[in-house]
Amino acid sequence: MSFFERYLTVWVLLCIVLGIALGKFAPEVAQALDGMTISVNDAPVVSIPIAICLFLMMYPIMVKIDFHEVVKAGKAARPVGLTLFINWAIKPFTMYAIASFFLGTLFLKFIGPDAVDLVKMPLGKEMLVGETYGAGKVVLVDGIRMLEVPLWRSYLAGCILLGIAPCTAMVLVWGYLSKGNDSHTLVMVAINSLTMLLLFGFLGGFLLGVGKLPVPWQALLLSIGVYVALPLVSGYVSRKWIIAAKGETWFRDKFLHFLTPVTITALLVTLILLFSFKGETIVQNPLTILWIAVPLFVQTVFVFAIGYVAAKLLGLTYENAAPTAMIGASNHFEVAIATAAMLYGLSSGAALATVVGVLIEVPLMLMLVRFCLLTQNWFRHA
Repeated sequence: MSFFERYLTVWVLLCIVLGIALGKFAPEVAQALDGMTISVNDAPVVSIPIAICLFLMMYPIMVKIDFHEVVKAGKAARPVGLTLFINWAIKPFTMYAIASFFLGTLFLKFIGPDAVDLVKMPLGKEMLVGETYGAGKVVLVDGIRMLEVPLWRSYLAGCILLGIAPCTAMVLVWGYLSKGNDSHTLVMVAINSLTMLLLFGFLGGFLLGVGKLPVPWQALLLSIGVYVALPLVSGYVSRKWIIAAKGETWFRDKFLHFLTPVTITALLVTLILLFSFKGETIVQNPLTILWIAVPLFVQTVFVFAIGYVAAKLLGLTYENAAPTAMIGASNHFEVAIATAAMLYGLSSGAALATVVGVLIEVPLMLMLVRFCLLTQNWFRHA
């Protein structure tokens, strides 16, 4: 490993501090960057600066992938089946249980048993002021009917939205950094994208318990297109063109060598941007961030452990075990944030909870990457 890669954790911490400082002391810069978005139904779905950084993160990974290997990876039933089982049969329900315990029981006195949140009225519902809906009550705020719900339940809703949105973009970076099978990771990105279109609304409606959750089709398709399809197509086309023009040796020894630091550099810039966007929120609400972050941390590590141990019991190679556990642990936070904003409002506790998911995901997943690299001798290798 190079000096830069060896001390990646240090650079990550420095970027987090730099991002928070930028958001605190130069909020106009952070707000200007945060305002550069592509929106669907007035909800920001794609951050243009983040999309650029994610493209630079994932293009070097995509361009390395031999698509003949992708076809072979898709035929491997055990890693594919295990990933789907963790993502859809385990993860949503453990998120609900863990977040309910921490937010509704353990941390309730800190959040405030009587603290409430004002969220949007349920879509398609026409109710009078004073009527109840689930755990909420209809109130009038500045002439607009809102639903007043317990604050901890609003945070819980955001956690649930994270739990039912498996990662379909950043996990390519985690798989790459952990020296996993990029082909398997890409296959699972494609399968997760399709499965999410079918199950996101169903599981959301069931677990939220506040009415049927509409599937944000436009937000899902736009997000998947920008964050996954664009770098995938660019990598596939440019790989074929470069090998045809310069040969495979030049492509492998020259071009890929030039791209090596691009992914990690883009990751660090992404960290600065993410933390600068929410720097003021973090400084003003440090304990609120903590109450939400703890169950998300426990959930991520717990689901990762289930995937990693199950992969070992099933006899998977390390190259398949690492990305399988990573995919289960990480979240598609762009879709979760967009859905929370559309359903509950940008200022809701649910939206804040999804943002906390963004803040802890990168450093936490890097910690799990490091764990995988240290324990790869637990598995056989391909």
